[in-house]
Amino acid sequence: MTVPQAACVESALAEGHRSLMAGAPALAVVEEAIRLLELSGLFNAGIGANHQLDGVRRMDASIMEGDGLRAGAVASIEGIVHPITAARLVMEKTGHVLLVGQSASRFAQYFGLELARAKRAREPRAFHLSPRTGLRRTLALHQAILRTGRLRTRSLGKETVGAVALDLTGTVAAGASTGGVDVMLPGRVGDTPLIGCGVYADNESGAISMTGLGESIIRVAVAKEISDLLASGLSPRVSANRVLRKVVERINGAAGVLVLSPDGRFAIRHSTPHMVAGSIGRDGRPRVQGCFA
Repeated sequence: MTVPQAACVESALAEGHRSLMAGAPALAVVEEAIRLLELSGLFNAGIGANHQLDGVRRMDASIMEGDGLRAGAVASIEGIVHPITAARLVMEKTGHVLLVGQSASRFAQYFGLELARAKRAREPRAFHLSPRTGLRRTLALHQAILRTGRLRTRSLGKETVGAVALDLTGTVAAGASTGGVDVMLPGRVGDTPLIGCGVYADNESGAISMTGLGESIIRVAVAKEISDLLASGLSPRVSANRVLRKVVERINGAAGVLVLSPDGRFAIRHSTPHMVAGSIGRDGRPRVQGCFA
């Protein structure tokens, strides 16, 4: 955890707390907190997002509120600063949950979302191919990276951003935004835009937001599984630990999670080497760490 990262998370927590105490809905607070992180360039989201192997930055995001189980998401969206806002627009302006690719990008532009400046990836040559490179060569490079194990190592050093909140009406919300894993195939989509995998929120159980190796999170449908354990009466900490342990034991995956129950209990847990995260309670004091034992 760098000092700028910690300061950015503290700022997002403090701003979110002020909004909640002023009566703002959890959904709006989650969106605004994630927007701050997307704009910072310090995390793997928004202007700091990873590039795929063709040098293009494609991003995923989702948001959900726990009262009516409303949700919106975008995947492989390009050229905007705030994918989380695009996800909320999908939820509020359409009858859909998920928009993808160029159609998602055009949808965001139609609603006037801030555009990101076009910028090529500054990756070492071994990890960067131009858009003109054929799929055969791109796939061969990806497979070579997999064989060395460097995909896992590089990906675990990149932080997806997420937030969960409980407002004064008792409604919970969750959201997440990411640039995906490092050196990924063009078109790869992870857990973040998949409701029940990277994000879930239900007033009857709680709010969950994930980070980590998206493929392992998808295969266990982690967010919904934690939600179900919360609904059965288990605490946020026990629910998170049980499912994260399953991810490690069953598929050798790695993940981190924010869990918030409707009564205000919360847990921050991870099986990744570190996780920059924090919380803020009624006292208004943000607490940020890089590791949660």
